[in-house]
Amino acid sequence: MTSATTATATWAEFSREAPELAERVRAAFAVRKHCTLATLRRDGSPRISGTEVQLGPEHLEIGSMPGALKALDLLRDPRCALHSPTVDPPPGRENEWRGEAKLAGRAVEVGSVPGHSPSSHTFRIALTEVVHTRVAGEQLVISSWHPGRGVQERRR
Repeated sequence: MTSATTATATWAEFSREAPELAERVRAAFAVRKHCTLATLRRDGSPRISGTEVQLGPEHLEIGSMPGALKALDLLRDPRCALHSPTVDPPPGRENEWRGEAKLAGRAVEVGSVPGHSPSSHTFRIALTEVVHTRVAGEQLVISSWHPGRGVQERRR
């Protein structure tokens, strides 16, 4: 775990602690290519950007073109959140919704994107929170994980 103020974990650490939740989250991010990234602007207001997520066995990474505002935001303030793509259930079969995933953490620049300009950026996300929301029968199931606290589940 890293970070002096807030506990963080790598994707591998999270996956070892919560393998079933990690598989649901991985599936939610794999449903489509483009995800949504939230960063903080210089004035502290939120910015939403599209991004692609690379989920390897050890790390979750995102890339950015050189000079992109999302990269400048992350270099200034590493706090961020990622939202998986979502897919609607078939009409009339809402209980078949497979869910969505949300991650929060801190972006750490680790170099340039392979095959892109040397001034492009790659960020690893040190996780502070992972959430997966899905439908089970007639209930909404919200599973969340935080470093050092494990998985918690709420049903509505």
